[in-house]
Amino acid sequence: MIGRYDRISFYLNLLIMSEKNNSPIRILGIETSCDETGVAIYDEHSGIVGHQLYSQVKLHQTYGGVVPELASRDHVRKILPLIEATLNQANMTKSDISAIAYTQGPGLIGALLVGATVAKSLAFAWQVPAIGIHHLEGHLLAPLLEDKSPKYPFLALLVSGGHSMLVDVKGLGDYDIIGESIDDAAGEAFDKTAKLLELGYPGGPLLAKLAEKGEGNEIKFPRPMTDRPGLDFSFSGLKTFAANRIYASDGSEQSKANIAEAFQEAVIDTLAIKCKRALKQTGYSQLVVAGGVSANTYLREQLALLMEKLNGEVFYPRLEYCTDNGAMIAYAGFCQFKLLDRQDVSHQIEVRPRWPLSNG
Repeated sequence: MIGRYDRISFYLNLLIMSEKNNSPIRILGIETSCDETGVAIYDEHSGIVGHQLYSQVKLHQTYGGVVPELASRDHVRKILPLIEATLNQANMTKSDISAIAYTQGPGLIGALLVGATVAKSLAFAWQVPAIGIHHLEGHLLAPLLEDKSPKYPFLALLVSGGHSMLVDVKGLGDYDIIGESIDDAAGEAFDKTAKLLELGYPGGPLLAKLAEKGEGNEIKFPRPMTDRPGLDFSFSGLKTFAANRIYASDGSEQSKANIAEAFQEAVIDTLAIKCKRALKQTGYSQLVVAGGVSANTYLREQLALLMEKLNGEVFYPRLEYCTDNGAMIAYAGFCQFKLLDRQDVSHQIEVRPRWPLSNG
């Protein structure tokens, strides 16, 4: 038998959920997969109405890379103030939130657990669903936040420090990986080569900036795996080739710039060649480019030329959404929220540090 106060609580909960169901869908997104703490709110009518991002770059610079334990601790310090700031920016309270989306994986297990624990706890307290989001799906859908966005189906090139892959995107949740790196990701190769050039951390953007000072065709790097069929990538050999060039150079800033330019051109040309093949294989005329490396200016220039020749279109997220951020998680959460079977109403905290996109 249900007691009097239990019945009151039950009907109050029904009333709260009924009011939420009649309100616009608003998703709070939380991203903590690595070294950025991102929080955002997506409104079904207004788009992103609140967006906060804290980068741990300065924290990890001393070590030349991300230290997982330090990253987790910093997420703990920053996440609740960022959520509060995001709600204030959007002029909302917890009662305005329909669901909480969080990055469930892949990523650093400690960092993921921080975001998942906070998301699940708030979802329980606010009596809303919690939605686990695949980090790469967030990147893949980020260009759909723009006014000019692609329609399903399309080809996606995901390029970041941890991933390089070509994805046949047939629809929401229907992703087929048709090409990927067999060793280093493109962003990883950028960072490692930047370290060889003694450019500091994070190295990728610094290498791209140095490449602008290159003098042209003095050095020619190979375009790996472009002389054979297939859509897979390999970038570790380019790093070794760059190391040999660096050791053989005079060590001047101009020599470093020339090597950086030749390296960047080799990586970007390789990506463009594989994109062209994938577009031909799929028959698509739309290309989405996302992930941290999608901010690279030379990559954007070369893919724009490619799609112009193919009479197609290329789509990117705005620069602030290229790196890890809460906006992409909030939007992916909104997309999943409309699929009732993807809403997680349990209180179990589970993350997936290794989570293939095709198994999402």
